[in-house]
Amino acid sequence: MLTTTEIRDHIRDLSDTGSLLAVQEAATQRLLQLDAAQRPVITPGRTCQINDRIRPACLRGLTGTVQQPNRTGSRFDIYLDEDATDRLRARQAPANPRFKIPTGAKHYRLSKVPGGCIELTDTPSDS
Repeated sequence: MLTTTEIRDHIRDLSDTGSLLAVQEAATQRLLQLDAAQRPVITPGRTCQINDRIRPACLRGLTGTVQQPNRTGSRFDIYLDEDATDRLRARQAPANPRFKIPTGAKHYRLSKVPGGCIELTDTPSDS
């Protein structure tokens, strides 16, 4: 196996842009693989809880089911369960609710929740 010093020397000796770009692409792919292995996979159908990093604060601790992601996979819709829908309804100012939950609705869909604010509460084999 090559040492880090040997790899750096080899990269320094590359004379064309194409070779350097190939090394850069390989390193990027490997970083993505390592990062993905450390992160839970957020997919539709998984159960979740919204963590304390989200704003507004009225969304913190709400639970539901992950729905579809946005195009980049960085944000997800969350279909709130009945308890979470009731809690969100109660946490808002009645005169000016930010989230318009219809009267009598048992569930509510939150749009565009950042992936970093979602904590999965099931195991991948449960979904």
